[in-house]
Amino acid sequence: MEDGARFLLDDQSLCVRIKRARHDLASALQGVLHDAILQRDTGGDVGTSVTTQQEMSRAGGRGVVVAAGKRVGEALRSIEEWSKPPPPASGRSVSDAVEKIRYAVYDIERDLVIAMGSGRDVRWKLMVVITEKLCTHHSWEEVARLALEGGQGGGADCLQLREKEMEGGELVERAGRLVEMARGFGAQVIINDRADVAVAAGADGVHVGQGDLSVHDARKIVGMDRIVGVSATNIVQAEQALRDGADYCGVGPMFATDTKRSPGGRTDGSLAGPGFLREYMAHTPGLPYPIAIGGINAEKIGQLGSGVYGVAVSSAVCGAEGPREVCESLLHQLCAEKQGV
Repeated sequence: MEDGARFLLDDQSLCVRIKRARHDLASALQGVLHDAILQRDTGGDVGTSVTTQQEMSRAGGRGVVVAAGKRVGEALRSIEEWSKPPPPASGRSVSDAVEKIRYAVYDIERDLVIAMGSGRDVRWKLMVVITEKLCTHHSWEEVARLALEGGQGGGADCLQLREKEMEGGELVERAGRLVEMARGFGAQVIINDRADVAVAAGADGVHVGQGDLSVHDARKIVGMDRIVGVSATNIVQAEQALRDGADYCGVGPMFATDTKRSPGGRTDGSLAGPGFLREYMAHTPGLPYPIAIGGINAEKIGQLGSGVYGVAVSSAVCGAEGPREVCESLLHQLCAEKQGV
């Protein structure tokens, strides 16, 4: 757990809490551990040969942390219970101390697991942000379908529904239609801003800006199984997104955007630019999966650099006469940049 907080999340406060619990446990068991070591008999322990298939694999760093959290909780409960038999003069003080540590660890485990995110695969190449007022040649639904279809190079693997002024009932209905459509293409759907709508419509997750719900509050609504993404316009916000358990960051804005507000919630027209994307990619420890956002089209992808993982576009696809062809061109250019062509 401490390694996860330290090396995966770079979270000093969690490291401090975990280390304190570890030291408190050592203090509580002082004088007991030496006697316990004398009773160790690994060769004669029948439990060493009892294993399950689940013990043999872990789903990445998050899986390691989750498993460690469960084990430490079980271990502390066992220590607490086996400290209760006589003699009560010494046993009760140990069990009381371990009980307090166990409750503290439960809180640490909760905060650590939340900070690890959903664990869902969000390695999208192309996210198309659907906004009806930007759809000048086709209906929003037709734009979404054409974007998903793509051409020979494939289509969007994620759609984000962004309708800031639409009321909840209509938004849920529209999101539900989008989810049903996307499922047929194996794509995922993210709802901008509205965590409640994401849950009601069965979407894959929610995207929040810096002025919307916090990642933590959004997670409370959508749960651990759904994706939570957040806009990041600078490294400080990106580092906070990592500690908060964001599954991905919308990194930008890269260029001037035609949307009413930039994806990062800015209204002053300032840009993060491709330099911020390069800084983001070089950061240690690694930050949440980056999606470059803001004013991106096929001609500008080359300015992002070869390290770009995925891009989010809106006007370039929604306002196009041929959304399918635009998506194919975007993916072609993105692939060319990753290969350094």
